[in-house]
Amino acid sequence: MEKAGEDAVAQAGRNMILSFRDALVAELDKIIQAETVKAYSPELLSKLIPETVREWTKKTEADDLTVLLSENDLKKLQSELTAALKAEIGKGLEIKPDKTLANGFRIGIRDGAAFYDYSAESLAGLFASYLNPRTAELMKGAAEGKK
Repeated sequence: MEKAGEDAVAQAGRNMILSFRDALVAELDKIIQAETVKAYSPELLSKLIPETVREWTKKTEADDLTVLLSENDLKKLQSELTAALKAEIGKGLEIKPDKTLANGFRIGIRDGAAFYDYSAESLAGLFASYLNPRTAELMKGAAEGKK
């Protein structure tokens, strides 16, 4: 009975640590998402998108490319992007809204064979995937009494 009690306390401790870790990771994910969204200001997008398109057009023809933005960002940036990418648009580059995007952009080959996702959700996921294992490692070390 004493052994069962000790095992129950040990299991409760492990469950508490796992629960705390999961809550901490969820909070960090929220922070990462919010900060990533903030980072995608119209000023940043107006510089980042043309640079990205120009790099892509070094390897791919502009008539094969599409840039997708949220409807809101496209409204804000339409004139700037049209001016900055005038030559590429003249060669067939398309800039279109995407209702599935909240922040950021996607760029890809029109047939969908390849694309890069620079959406806030995608980048936040990348940051979180790095952070979460590190957080888990720190929590494990804390549970084991390591610094």
